Amino acid sequence: MAEVDPEALADVAYGIFEHLLNRSLQAQDKYLYALVEGGIDFKPELTAIFSKFSEEYPQLAEGMLAHFSNLDTIYLQLCNGEGVHPTKTTQMYWIVQDAPGSAPEAIEEEKAGKWLIFQEPDQVDATWAKVRNATVALELGISAKVSTAKPNPNSRDNRKVIYVYTKDWADEHDVMRVREKLRELGFEDRIGYKRNIETFAGEYAKKGKRVTYYSA
Repeated sequence: MAEVDPEALADVAYGIFEHLLNRSLQAQDKYLYALVEGGIDFKPELTAIFSKFSEEYPQLAEGMLAHFSNLDTIYLQLCNGEGVHPTKTTQMYWIVQDAPGSAPEAIEEEKAGKWLIFQEPDQVDATWAKVRNATVALELGISAKVSTAKPNPNSRDNRKVIYVYTKDWADEHDVMRVREKLRELGFEDRIGYKRNIETFAGEYAKKGKRVTYYSA
């Protein structure tokens, strides 16, 4: 049996843990970004959630602690913006914010799609905060996510991208409602909308293929 790479294990472990952290906090009507940006102590919640994580995934928890030394290191990193601000996030390729009541797997449905907003690195934190807050306020779609400072081998340039998901690409009224709200938030330049169905089929990787379904 091949030996597990400690760094790879820590990466997988952290991604699963932060997903659990965010879902557990939201079940308590709390959001990681609000706790961090509000300077609110959430160490008790973090400790309890990590304890649950350790029970369910003992090997992953052990791998995380081997990488970060202790839970205090993880807490300090979160307080400094890991998982909150794209430019401060180095453990994950994406920060995801689901709308209240939306299942995490909804963005993986073939009928879903997303508006794409490209941003320069020095603008992405402020831009993401607008989109994130509007998503939580149920003003946009089912979810949003943003690329982070973690180097991604699939990136074509140094720009960051924000995906704003809608539930059903065929519901043009809802798709355009979200686009109009994005205009109100300051995103007035023309942007494109991709359907998951083509993304999953690898259509956008083919030369000459139309890369957007809507453009507005």
